[in-house]
Amino acid sequence: MAERAERGPGWSLQASAVPEGVRLELALSDLGGGPVTAAIVLDRAEARAFARALLAAAGDATERTFPKPDA
Repeated sequence: MAERAERGPGWSLQASAVPEGVRLELALSDLGGGPVTAAIVLDRAEARAFARALLAAAGDATERTFPKPDA
């Protein structure tokens, strides 16, 4: 059996309220040899659309990862 190296989280996502709407920060622990953080500010409608897209992607990934057993 191959051994798997234990690694901590390679990324984090933080959301915070700002006067313009929502600020999202995506931090990657190692991109091209160093840490990188990308930040965007979305208005409320954009933030809701982004959240819906993330939920849909998570649901799709779950269905692909855990397919229904054959009946």
